[in-house]
Amino acid sequence: MPEVIFSGPAGRLEGRYHPAKTRRAPIALILHPHPQFGGTMNNQIVYNLYYAFLNRGFSVLRFNFRGVGRSQGAFDHGSGELSDAASALDWAQSLNPDARACWIAGVSFGAWIGMQLLMRRPEVEGFISIAPPANRFDFSFLAPCPSSGLFVHGDQDRVAPMKDVQILIEKLKTQRGIVIDQAVIPGANHFFENRVDELLVEVNTYLDKRLGPVAEKTAPAAQLPAPDGEDAA
Repeated sequence: MPEVIFSGPAGRLEGRYHPAKTRRAPIALILHPHPQFGGTMNNQIVYNLYYAFLNRGFSVLRFNFRGVGRSQGAFDHGSGELSDAASALDWAQSLNPDARACWIAGVSFGAWIGMQLLMRRPEVEGFISIAPPANRFDFSFLAPCPSSGLFVHGDQDRVAPMKDVQILIEKLKTQRGIVIDQAVIPGANHFFENRVDELLVEVNTYLDKRLGPVAEKTAPAAQLPAPDGEDAA
């Protein structure tokens, strides 16, 4: 899991990048939770999403938004972080000019940033949105949503209540040309405490459906890091 530093709009950005073993492999970009509430690229869910795509032959990048870890700059309320994500995808694509497609996965605040990015990048063919804070941030830009994808949230989420996410999902499901899948994790809060395994089952089941089953896993569960501090969004 090589450490990387690449240029962003506010200075260097710190990341972890793993190239695919085959040419024309797709790219996956993983976006972490809110920087002001403990979110980093080492968040447990982010880490697992990273390996979910790596195990399917993607070139995968996760990184710290500006002001987090060794990434330069300061929190910019979403605008700068969207620019960071665009720069990260540009960097990954520069290393993989023949990549046939791209996926974006985000957790909470990262889900909001990721959905904005996919609106700007027609090469994004799929997304995974974990606990999107539909009550805290405006998702009306998804008109229409250009890609099919998966939303996952917990039925005990008090930070981003399920009713608000449900309204967003029902609106997207009316759009033609895409398919929106949804998974609700019983008993899960916004941080999926004690429910990460159930979350990963849903994510991997969806990726199996879209991309095919995993032939060989790269990272055993024993290598999982401790979760980050709780993020509010």
